[in-house]
Amino acid sequence: MRRMMSVGTAVLLLGLGVGTAMAQPPPPPVPYGPVPPPRYEAVPPPRSGYYWEPGHWHWDGYRYVWIGGSYVGGPPRRGHYVPGHWRWNGARYIWVPSHWG
Repeated sequence: MRRMMSVGTAVLLLGLGVGTAMAQPPPPPVPYGPVPPPRYEAVPPPRSGYYWEPGHWHWDGYRYVWIGGSYVGGPPRRGHYVPGHWRWNGARYIWVPSHWG
């Protein structure tokens, strides 16, 4: 004999399923503090055959260090510039260096 599940029971079970999928706690705050805001840099006049790579903060394992912008040889990179940032990998924070993405 087949039993029909009541609407209330179905809603309860659905709610429990959604609740367990979303029960993961948010990551803790970054233990090293937020990345400082970018520093102002006066960009020198353009140079033929070079593109400007902006300055950025880098984590050296102990503190944030400013690396000044500079002209880099070659054609401009495709995509956009992504500054260094912390990323939660599910177990801990890891530093993602600045890069072209």
